[in-house]
Amino acid sequence: MVDDSEIMTTTPFVPAGNRPIRALGLLSGGLDSTLAVRLLQEQGIEVGCVNFHTGFCIQSHTGAMRNPREGAPPPRHDALHAAQTLGVKLHLIDIASDYVRIVTHPKHGYGKNLNPCLDCKIFMVAKAWAMAKELGYDFIFSGEVLGQRPMSQRRDTFPVIDREAGVAGWLLRPLTALRMPETEPEKRGWVDRTRLEGFSGRGRKPQMALAKKFAINDYPSPAGGCCFLTDENYARKLRDLWAFRQQREYSMEDILLLKAGRHIRPAPHFKLIVGRDQTENRFLSGFRKGRVVIQTRNIAGPLTLMEGEVSSREDRLLACRIAARYSKGKESSKVAMSVEYEGVTEVMEVFPLPAHELPDQWHV
Repeated sequence: MVDDSEIMTTTPFVPAGNRPIRALGLLSGGLDSTLAVRLLQEQGIEVGCVNFHTGFCIQSHTGAMRNPREGAPPPRHDALHAAQTLGVKLHLIDIASDYVRIVTHPKHGYGKNLNPCLDCKIFMVAKAWAMAKELGYDFIFSGEVLGQRPMSQRRDTFPVIDREAGVAGWLLRPLTALRMPETEPEKRGWVDRTRLEGFSGRGRKPQMALAKKFAINDYPSPAGGCCFLTDENYARKLRDLWAFRQQREYSMEDILLLKAGRHIRPAPHFKLIVGRDQTENRFLSGFRKGRVVIQTRNIAGPLTLMEGEVSSREDRLLACRIAARYSKGKESSKVAMSVEYEGVTEVMEVFPLPAHELPDQWHV
């Protein structure tokens, strides 16, 4: 990968001889980005794609983590599936470490929750443009549609994205191009503007009709979200983490754990993560290191991780009572709990915490 110092350069590769025009697209695997690829393929343009991994993509972990519905197809990576279907090369790029600053200190602020959509789009477009120059693509494109997203897909924000990403004139949006000024690929005759679309708004009927025309019938739900940062529950957990640490920071381990289990904070200095099913129990088991691990003995129950500033027996006792509340023994007068911490195992017999003693404000 090239570094950020190269991103602001706007001179493209000039096609040489009779070789095909080459375009690099941002491919999420959703309907819009898939259609954008097909529109350019229909014009004989050689298309390659890139998919960026930030750590916050909903499908990356949740589909594999949670118990699937009976008869449901196995989890899949939407971008990989779309690339295979479209017959294009896909570059999978991990930008999670660089993305931290986008999430923690977005120049353009957050959306409804903790989604830095405008900064995110600028960042990804700039990365894609740098890749395009490095790999010999002539321009870049995306599946964005004017008016579809309230923060990053507006008439006033498209120019901001193009300018701050250093791609003014070189980012084509095939699905909404007829509502936008001509880009350089159109002006130079590389792309026939009359064969592009002028979609706008949040409705997806035009896209679905175009998909039918192209015989594309296997795509994710058009209304489905793709980023945990837009999810109110996830954003609340991340804010809680930042409040506990008194600074905006996170690790990959943090954002993975925020995706699983019930998060309960009985006191400001510690939190519990309680598995909701066997699949989540197995997932949480991989994060034992550096945490107190609580499990029921002799009866079925959740695996619970206790993290934070944990030192007192009273804290561990309360944690055991809460964990027992979600076990098969929640109506019992006494439940034996195994508590592992600092290399030792302690057994506690507790009375499961009654529901009325577990206030809503403890749930993160």
